[in-house]
Amino acid sequence: MQERKAPASSSNQAFRALADETRRTILRLLRDGPLTSGEIADRFESSWPTISRHLAVLKEAALVVTERHGQEIRYELNASVFQDLIQHLIEWTRPSGGFSRRISKAARVRQQEA
Repeated sequence: MQERKAPASSSNQAFRALADETRRTILRLLRDGPLTSGEIADRFESSWPTISRHLAVLKEAALVVTERHGQEIRYELNASVFQDLIQHLIEWTRPSGGFSRRISKAARVRQQEA
């Protein structure tokens, strides 16, 4: 019997996708508007299958959305996912209730020792 892995959270998938420089470059290209997979591939020296795989990773992470127009597939940034990631990062900068209480206790101990 095979062991099943729990699916990665969407933010984990997005951070993994963003870890690759080629995928970040693709996202920068899409800032100016949708592009076809061919238009994206033309900007890289990598092979078509390599770029296609990068696009699939970005799509799986929901960082891009696709729309088919005849034979072409157009890729576009999914801005809502980026907003969610930014919110996630901002939350990391805020101490949790338990963490701030531990800091306060440590500060009181230092004050008492002084």
